Amino acid sequence: MEVVVTGRHCELSDRFRSHVEEKLARLEKHDHRIIRVNVEVENERNPRQADRAVRVELTALSKGPVIRAEACAADKMAALDLALDKMAAQMRRASDRRRVHHGRRAPVSVGEALANGAPTLETVADEVVTTDRQVGPIDVTGDGPLVVREKTHAADPMTLDQALYEMELVGHDFYLFVDKESDRPAVVYRRRGYDYGVISLDLEATV
Repeated sequence: MEVVVTGRHCELSDRFRSHVEEKLARLEKHDHRIIRVNVEVENERNPRQADRAVRVELTALSKGPVIRAEACAADKMAALDLALDKMAAQMRRASDRRRVHHGRRAPVSVGEALANGAPTLETVADEVVTTDRQVGPIDVTGDGPLVVREKTHAADPMTLDQALYEMELVGHDFYLFVDKESDRPAVVYRRRGYDYGVISLDLEATV
């Protein structure tokens, strides 16, 4: 397993790089398919964020889906340990989920998940006087919300089961994907334990 360590706004010693490689070696027992782990260490320049002065992001590239975890702490050793614990927990959850699925359950389509009581989206309009303002290239109404980060990902159609698996690996509470069965954009999200909800969009629906 290759380990690539980079620093942003900070210098990293050879001793720290060796420490990172030693620590990350334990990930292989959770997922033997890992090929490379990218480690990014970033210093927070704001002195008021002393307890979150260092952010460590781990990105594991393997023959399977990408696995990502990050954590902040007062120093880089503590942040590394927290991020590593998160990634190991994500791998364990994904492994447990695979065992539960293959032992007792079959993949569920988005349609079936929605038929079993997944919530629908509702739009609520309040009669409040608001003002429009320009924030960069975005027109914002009232106080927000302000988009502070934007990402675009390639979307290969996948089953609901694969979307759940990849959600566990990146450690998020939701996952946006294109359902392979219906060819619709959909979001799966975590509720309680192994309970999940699914919301899909009908692009052909008319008002």
